[in-house]
Amino acid sequence: MSTLPSPAMNTSTYVNGRRDILLQDALQKVSPQAQSKAKAQAQDFEAVFLNSMFSQMTSGIKEDGPFGNTPGTGIWRSMMTEQYSKSFAQAGGIGIASDVYRTLILQQANAG
Repeated sequence: MSTLPSPAMNTSTYVNGRRDILLQDALQKVSPQAQSKAKAQAQDFEAVFLNSMFSQMTSGIKEDGPFGNTPGTGIWRSMMTEQYSKSFAQAGGIGIASDVYRTLILQQANAG
């Protein structure tokens, strides 16, 4: 017997293949607009975290590479890491956004 949700079920209410009853109840108390806003904020938070991580990973690169070693290279690299971060977060990231989303929804449900 599989513990994974069927495609017809709302997978956002599942954690590690098990139903998250607290989140499921909280989603009923929070408006769809607030849910959408919380999801966007959680994804933005993960993108900022990933950007910080990627920036640290590339901060030591000083040698000539395919883009040379000019003053503009550092600026270009920072823009590249920002776009990578946003792309990673939109594609599912590393799981931070889902935990932040869950926390935001639970807080909003309990505040109301």
